[in-house]
Amino acid sequence: MNHIPTGKYKPYPKIDLPERTWPDNTITKAPKWCSVDLRDGNQALINPMSMEKKLELFSLLLKIGFKEIEVGFPSASKVEFDFLRCLVDENLIPDDVTVQVLVQAREHLIAKTFEALKGVKKATVHLYNSTSVAQRKIVFGKTQEQIIALALEGVELVKKYEKNHDGKIFLEYSPESFTGTELDFAARISNAVTQCWGISKDRPVIINLPATVEMATPNVYADQIEWMSRHLDNREHILISTHTHNDRGTSVAATELALLAGADRVEGTLLSNGERTGNVDIITLALNMTTQGIDSKLDFSDVDKVLDVVERCTEIQTHVRHPYVGELVYTAFSGSHQDAINKGMAYQKAKDDPFWEVPYLPIDPADVGRTYESIIRINSQSGKGGVAYILEKNYGYQLPKAMHPEIGRIVQALSDEKGVVLEADEILEVFKKTYFEVKEHISFIDYTLSTDKGQAQCTLTYSYNGETIQAQGSGNGPIDACKNALMQNYPNAFSIKSYSEHSCGDKSSAKAVAYIEIQTKDTLSCFGVGADNDITIASIKAMFCAINRAFL
Repeated sequence: MNHIPTGKYKPYPKIDLPERTWPDNTITKAPKWCSVDLRDGNQALINPMSMEKKLELFSLLLKIGFKEIEVGFPSASKVEFDFLRCLVDENLIPDDVTVQVLVQAREHLIAKTFEALKGVKKATVHLYNSTSVAQRKIVFGKTQEQIIALALEGVELVKKYEKNHDGKIFLEYSPESFTGTELDFAARISNAVTQCWGISKDRPVIINLPATVEMATPNVYADQIEWMSRHLDNREHILISTHTHNDRGTSVAATELALLAGADRVEGTLLSNGERTGNVDIITLALNMTTQGIDSKLDFSDVDKVLDVVERCTEIQTHVRHPYVGELVYTAFSGSHQDAINKGMAYQKAKDDPFWEVPYLPIDPADVGRTYESIIRINSQSGKGGVAYILEKNYGYQLPKAMHPEIGRIVQALSDEKGVVLEADEILEVFKKTYFEVKEHISFIDYTLSTDKGQAQCTLTYSYNGETIQAQGSGNGPIDACKNALMQNYPNAFSIKSYSEHSCGDKSSAKAVAYIEIQTKDTLSCFGVGADNDITIASIKAMFCAINRAFL
């Protein structure tokens, strides 16, 4: 086994933040959202998006409700430049939407960026340069003062070209690789930038503090955000923005804790697309807020549509366990989970208030455009309640609880045999073959019924071993009378243990469905099912079904 050399990795230093306040805070409202799918997400693709895909994704982002969208790096490539020009020339940017463009602190790049922005009414120019210790030492070989000078040169150039732009320009500054930067230096360079810009109520600045690389636990990022919030000049005119990556797998938690720590704005992507392990997933963040009763201001009521567009544009498939949107996240295979969900759904339907409290489901699947039918899936690990749930929700069969183990065992055996998940139509087929296509040694033909002195009188006609038999019996109801008529000649003794019925289908064409459980002298319990327009005939058919199954 290989051993990691001592000293190769070091713990992230603790933030000196006396009397931190964020642990006692609560998220009560949505932040300002900015999608960076068209820039950070696009540049991370094996096959960057075509113009057509960019336009489709931009349209989706508008439908979701984004009011800030980073559309790319127009000075970096022709397709990025042409895309922004297309948005302008085709008048595709709504008046209430601000487009954002990324640019480095070089004059020819800033000039090209403003050329692309011509005609844009509201735009954020996102200026950045790397500030971390490692980048300064290894990549640039520059001092802190030289890095500050580079940032200020960029600000002056943006101000220069802003003067000739017919529209509103906002400034965003990112000390890139913020999490690897000394906090006092991050504050010093950010304050220098806002002072150079001329920050005021009319000239607010976005200070974006990216976890370009996620280097520590989420609470450390929250400490960094709160520390910066305390040390930024003119804080009332600054929007602190987060831009987390997922290197440690905790970008969602880091962003949420950063909001507790005072962040005002979140940059991220749909489905966590982005460099390396990706950016923070805005869908997860937004729906986390939804489950806490907070209006996220974003519309994810049809997540399947969102997935369809994003997967097609990025050529990346969504993991089946991706929070809220994966194919299997609203699916239960475990028997105990299925039983709890089944009971929870029934409870939710029966109670008066809308408060969602179904076990194992933190959000109502219907709120994101998913259907209840997909919640329970049947495999060899599934329980008896799951089969009953699917038969009721998909096909209207309300099996009595005592019947659940019987049908559960039958379906589970088939799943074991096939070694795969059974689809709903396969479960229905098993149900029908078991109860409606029974091999018969005795067959119901007809009956007549009358009542005398409170007793039901039945004349039953049936076929037994190829012989047609007619017999009479009386009882305290139609089924008891029919059973007693049958026992005049039928040799196999049994008793009726339970009975239930319900209508199935639309009111105009509803059939009656009856379930009868019989008990044999060998203590064998067996169910039968019958369906007919006449409830009495359905009940008689259910009894004959049970008999044929019990006395094979």
